[in-house]
Amino acid sequence: MAAGNSGILLTRQLTREYKTISANPPPYITAHPSETNILDFNPAWEVSTILIGLLSFMTSEEMTTGSVGASDQERRWAASRSRWWNSTGGGSHKDITGKGGQQKGNIKAGDGGAKFRAEWEDLDRENWIWMREKGVDLATGMLPREEEGSCAPGMGLRRPSGSQAVVGAVVEGGRAVGEEGRGWVRRNKLLVIGGVVFVYVLIARLLGEGGR
Repeated sequence: MAAGNSGILLTRQLTREYKTISANPPPYITAHPSETNILDFNPAWEVSTILIGLLSFMTSEEMTTGSVGASDQERRWAASRSRWWNSTGGGSHKDITGKGGQQKGNIKAGDGGAKFRAEWEDLDRENWIWMREKGVDLATGMLPREEEGSCAPGMGLRRPSGSQAVVGAVVEGGRAVGEEGRGWVRRNKLLVIGGVVFVYVLIARLLGEGGR
C-alpha cells in the first residue's frame, strides 16, 4: 500500500514538473520522457535541475565527473556539428556507408542515427532538411566553406582510418588546427607551475652546493 501511495505521489510530481518544463524549458535543451531509457529517479532532484546540470557538464570549465574538457573553440566546433552527428550517427548513416545502423542502447556513433531518429523523428527530419540546404558533407559534417579552406602540410585532422573528426581539432579560418597540446597545458596548469617551481628549487640547490 505504501509503495502504491509513493508511486502516485511520484507520478503527480513528475506530471507537475513536466508541465513546468513545457512552460519554461531549460535553455539549449530539448527533452521528453522515454519509456525505452528509464533511469533511477531521485525525488529530491527536479528534472529541470538534472537537465541544467547536464548543460553545465558541456559548458562549464569546472572539471567534474561527466564534464567535457575543451576550449571554447572546440565546444563551438562540436556544437556546430550536433545536427549532423545526431542524425547520421557520426557519419555512419546507411546513405553514406550502405549499411543500416543498429537501434540499441543510447545515441552513439555508428548507429546511423537510428536511436535519435526513433526518439526525435520530427527533429531528425528537420536536421536532414537543414543539412541539404547548407550542403553539409554527410561523411564529415563539414560545411562547404570549411572544405574550401586548404590545410597546411601536417595540419589536417589526424585520426585513425575510418573514424570521424572529434573534439581536439577545430576549424579556425578555414584551417584545421590541432588543439590537444594547448588544451592539456590549460587543463593541467597547476601541475605545470608546480613542476617549474620544483625544477627551479632543485637547480638552485645544486648550484648552491657546487659553490661550496
